[in-house]
Amino acid sequence: MTELAELRRPDAPYLRACLGLETGHVPMWIMRQAGRYLPEYRKLKESYDFLTLSQTPDLLTEVTLQPLKRFPMDAAIVFADIMTPLHSMGFDIDFAPGPVIQNPFRGPADIEWLRTPEPEEIAPFLKEGLVTLAGELPPHQALIGFSGAPFTLFCYVVEGGGSKDFMTPRSLLRAEPEAAETLLSALADTQVHYLRMQHQAGADALMIFDSWVGLLSETEYRRFAMPYVQRILGGLADVPAPVTYFPFGGAHLLEAVSELDVDVVGIDWRTPLSKASLRLGPGKTVQGNLNPAALFAAPDVLEREADVVLEEGDQAAGHVFNLGHGIDRRSDPDQVARLVDFVHGWSR
Repeated sequence: MTELAELRRPDAPYLRACLGLETGHVPMWIMRQAGRYLPEYRKLKESYDFLTLSQTPDLLTEVTLQPLKRFPMDAAIVFADIMTPLHSMGFDIDFAPGPVIQNPFRGPADIEWLRTPEPEEIAPFLKEGLVTLAGELPPHQALIGFSGAPFTLFCYVVEGGGSKDFMTPRSLLRAEPEAAETLLSALADTQVHYLRMQHQAGADALMIFDSWVGLLSETEYRRFAMPYVQRILGGLADVPAPVTYFPFGGAHLLEAVSELDVDVVGIDWRTPLSKASLRLGPGKTVQGNLNPAALFAAPDVLEREADVVLEEGDQAAGHVFNLGHGIDRRSDPDQVARLVDFVHGWSR
């Protein structure tokens, strides 16, 4: 586990909460806080497409900092996409607007072109942006780098894009298990390089998004997903940064997740934080988990729902307030400002 003295910003409330330490207020940030709900982001989108915004150091830095200029968030998360490192593995990816993989992996024949890139090949533009961001943030605001989890990335690159059930990749796990395991291993190794680069460039904390792991049973999770998350964590064992793992839709997997050597577990809005904390056991901070729909409620209702999350989180070893999933693009920034003020003003 990471020690406070190893951190670049030991006084940052977000980082202290990740380690289960006392903070003056409950720290918070919001998944997808840099993006489509902000008018300043939409203004940029009039001139640049998503790939240009996320792959140009000056632009991704500007977008990352936009929400922090509006709201006193406790952390910035770098503006990128979980698909970013996959270009260097040989995948041809477009966004329309979601990811579209032009050359999906469909079996043993595709192992021939699949590659695990060298660390310096992976997203050099992101490295440059992170260096700039780390120099611009004050000591009390942390910088989060992130990646996708191997199973979630596997779903996209086998399916060829988004899906409701990802039956094609789930079938490949059974039909061609050796090819599937080769791909999952390559994805895990690439994410190790990618996350280590982000920390070296300035990220104070790291996060692994497992957006589609909820499709798996616990038995399937332990076979097809968990070993590859553990492979990433093993590759980060000497990196002094708190690690958050977010198994979206994975309430039924929390006993298995409790075995992962992570500091923080993200919880979606469907499971109370107190129940999640009991299933995770002692020593793990929880992140979450206000329903994103609450931002469309009347101000008093929004505050009541946030209060419930804060009371629930107060029963865990540590709590980082967040939404239970990414913010909806139709959300009102004034509601976000109200939520940040309420959370920061909340008293145990």
